[in-house]
Amino acid sequence: MLQIRDIIWRLLFIGCAAAIQVEITPTQGEISVGESKFFLCEVVGDAKDIDWYAPSGEKILPNRPDIFVSRSDETTSTLTIYHANVDSAGIYKCVAKNGDKEAQATVQVKIFQKITFESAPSPQEFSEGDDAEIVCDVISSPPPTLIWKHKGSKIQFAKDVRFKILDNGHLQIRSIKKTDEGMYNCEARVMARGEIDFRMIKVVVNVLPTIRARQSEVNATADVGSSALLACDADGFPEPTVTWAHNNVVLETGDKYSLNEDGSELVIKDVAKVDEGEYTCIAKNKAGEKAEEVSLNVFVQPKITYLNNQTAAEFDEQVTLTCEASGDPTPTISWSFENRVFAEGQQSLDRNIVVRSHARVSSLTLKNVQFTYAGQYLCTAGNSIGQDDQHMYLEVRYSPKIQGPVATYTWEGNAANISCEVEAHPGASVLWFRDGLQLPSANMTNTKIYNTPTASHLEVTPDSQYEFGSYNCTATNAMGTESKEFLLIQADVPSSPEIQGVEPFSSTAVVVFGEPDSMGGVPIIRYRVEWRLPGQQWTGREYDADDATSRITIAGLKPETTYEVKMSAINGKGESESCPASTFKTEPVLGEPSAPKLEVKVQKGGNSLKVNWIKQDDGGSPIMYYLVRYKARHASHWKPEIRIPNASEYVVLSGLDWNTEYEVHVVAVNQQGKSEPGTVSFRTATEPTTVPDAVDGSKDIEEGKAAFTKDESKEPIVEVRTEEEPVPNQEGGGPTEPNETTPLTEPDGKTVKDDSTKGETEVKNATAEVKTVPSEAPQANGNESKA
Repeated sequence: MLQIRDIIWRLLFIGCAAAIQVEITPTQGEISVGESKFFLCEVVGDAKDIDWYAPSGEKILPNRPDIFVSRSDETTSTLTIYHANVDSAGIYKCVAKNGDKEAQATVQVKIFQKITFESAPSPQEFSEGDDAEIVCDVISSPPPTLIWKHKGSKIQFAKDVRFKILDNGHLQIRSIKKTDEGMYNCEARVMARGEIDFRMIKVVVNVLPTIRARQSEVNATADVGSSALLACDADGFPEPTVTWAHNNVVLETGDKYSLNEDGSELVIKDVAKVDEGEYTCIAKNKAGEKAEEVSLNVFVQPKITYLNNQTAAEFDEQVTLTCEASGDPTPTISWSFENRVFAEGQQSLDRNIVVRSHARVSSLTLKNVQFTYAGQYLCTAGNSIGQDDQHMYLEVRYSPKIQGPVATYTWEGNAANISCEVEAHPGASVLWFRDGLQLPSANMTNTKIYNTPTASHLEVTPDSQYEFGSYNCTATNAMGTESKEFLLIQADVPSSPEIQGVEPFSSTAVVVFGEPDSMGGVPIIRYRVEWRLPGQQWTGREYDADDATSRITIAGLKPETTYEVKMSAINGKGESESCPASTFKTEPVLGEPSAPKLEVKVQKGGNSLKVNWIKQDDGGSPIMYYLVRYKARHASHWKPEIRIPNASEYVVLSGLDWNTEYEVHVVAVNQQGKSEPGTVSFRTATEPTTVPDAVDGSKDIEEGKAAFTKDESKEPIVEVRTEEEPVPNQEGGGPTEPNETTPLTEPDGKTVKDDSTKGETEVKNATAEVKTVPSEAPQANGNESKA
């Protein structure tokens, strides 16, 4: 190729006789902005100078930074355009000279802009609801055509008017939604060149936080070491951060406050009244922030801050007791004394007791002070979250008040106690007088005086009519003196009781009677009942008397037999005459016994009960034994049935559940069969807050009253006693308070006993007793005797 060209040039040279020819390669040029390109100017013929001229006509000098001209040999020169811009466009001229000979050639250089994305950041973030403008700045020459795509498809602007291409080519989305989020394609095209380019832009829609307090108000109690929890739940995109503020101070985890990991829960430790107020929960993200108020209400439990003991004298015009208390809400203050409660605005019927309250102070005013006002008063301060109670003591000084029965009955040779019960403050000294002479005296050697903190007892053992009559008790203290006359009266035997009727059965009969018209001045202690077949010897038995005794059952009778029955009453003086005999006839043999009649007595402790039964008709056949069963009313199953010997009259159920209702069934069994059950229901006491003294239990064991100790089965202990055994003193152990017929001591210091007690002692010494656990249900052992 080069050879052909050389031949042509030689021919031209020969033909033109040394003319100069110039040619530029390439003959035209298109350069993209920023690119570089060179052009070669070739000369045919001798040329001394080869120069390049810019479109402006200026000669291009060597070593320009943007356009560089270099001559490589005698016949060629190179024009290089570096990093072309739009100013580089135009017609460039190459001129060759040799003396007066000149030749030139031109080349047109066109500069064009390729598709260039000047700004198309990704991601671009907007807040939900804003008018979003997605930036895509692109240039080219000629200007490009822009196409926007979303989720791979061209956006249809006619279908969703929220979308619009702005004049600057940006994509506008009015009221942008979270669903508009995703990848957008900004595509640029130049049809003249078939050029295409695009950018993927991630659009993120941030959602303003929403916030909701779990509780708009939180209540807490101060000064009890408790904590309060304040909580709010926040949502939004991106996930908002949650902070808390109180009194414009941002709260942080520390000694007072504790925040969970996401800040949604604020714990206020050791709540105090000063913590009360508004707390602000703040949720914040790129879209903005929202706040919610939570109110903390701090309540304070009532506390009595002032309450003092008071002293007054009887008949003072008035005394005022004052009680002050703090708390929030403001506590209501009330007073109580014994079983009476006094609240604001209440007065006693005689208007002697008035309660007045103001703010946190209450006063109880007692007018016309009486000695009965003395004692312990309780002030109670209460509000909706608790209460506080404190006691104070009102001391009332008063002169002696003498009480006690005026008349005391006894008989010659029987010691009696005349009791002078004295109430006084301060304590009083007590003196006894007889006919103006202080006792004991030389004329009254058969008297003794015994003093207790609340009474003085004059023991008189009359040996003649002279000792009966009037005795004077005089009590004195710093407040005054009080005297009272007491009478010692000769007692008599009672009158006869009256048999009002007899209810016969086949082997028993119930005698219904009325008490004697005259007691003889001293209580009836026993009744004697005697019965017989007409014309035969009387058979009798004595029965202990009490206030409720009006029916006595006699047993061991023969069916269809006529009997006579009579009664007499016995007091400390002696026995009455028998009442006229009544006649009755027993019924034929019926078969099974009648249902026992049951009674319940609460034992000491409250969760032990004694169930007594009164034997009714045995149906003409001796009772062989009794069957006892019991259960808590709410329980579905009965405790194991207990078999009790025929001589027993009661069981003691111990170790029962507190404050629980029980049912008890007792069935009598003879050879003919079983009776209908005798039934009784009862409720045990509420469990006491104090622990009973263990000394009582050990004493019972020493006396032989507890044969077994309660085991781990937690079944109640059942105590079975024979019918002859007297009921023991339930209070146990303590000294008996003397009465008018119980002498304190004999002159030698020994306790005086009536002959009537000898029989009881013998029976007691012979009494058998057994305790069994129901789950084991052993038979009673009649050979086990008291220690």
